[in-house]
Order: sequence, then C-alpha cells, then structure tokens
Amino acid sequence: METEKIRIQAQVLEEKAENLIAIGAAVAANCIPCFEHLYESAITSGISTAEIRRAADIAGLVKKGAHNAISNTIDEFLGSEESREFQCPQTANESCCG
Repeated sequence: METEKIRIQAQVLEEKAENLIAIGAAVAANCIPCFEHLYESAITSGISTAEIRRAADIAGLVKKGAHNAISNTIDEFLGSEESREFQCPQTANESCCG
C-alpha cells in the first residue's frame, strides 16, 4: 500500500518512460526476475518489443562502459598497460548511448 502511494506521488514521467527506464535498470543490474516482471508489464501496456530492445541495448552500453572503466582502474593498479576502449568519449557532455 505504501509503495503504491509513493509511486503515485513520484510519477512525473509518462508510464511508458518509467517502464523503459525500469527495464534498462533491470538489465544493468542483471536482474532477470525484475526484467521478466517488467517485460510483462511493458507488453501489456503497449510498449513494443523494439522499444524494449532499445532500452536494453542502451543499458548494455552504459553497463559495458562502467565495466571497462573499473577494469582499466584494476589494470592500472596492477601495473598492466592494457586498456579497454569506451563506447563513448569520456566527457560529461557526450553520451555513449547515441
């Protein structure tokens, strides 16, 4: 009951946008049960499989960038000269998802 109250109060985006953001978060977190639940909800609410795929792909790119960043830091600490490339420029004003 309290969760529903918070959801109603916090909903400032359209339901479709919120569903796609949640799907991206589930993918980035590797949460299969969350994705399965959110997928059913998205399909029922009219979100297309292409939209779900795009949200999942964007999440994957962001996740890959984060993995590359931590891997580069680990390599640096271990004295390795190996470096992984980023999907996007490492600047705050450019996106890896475009």
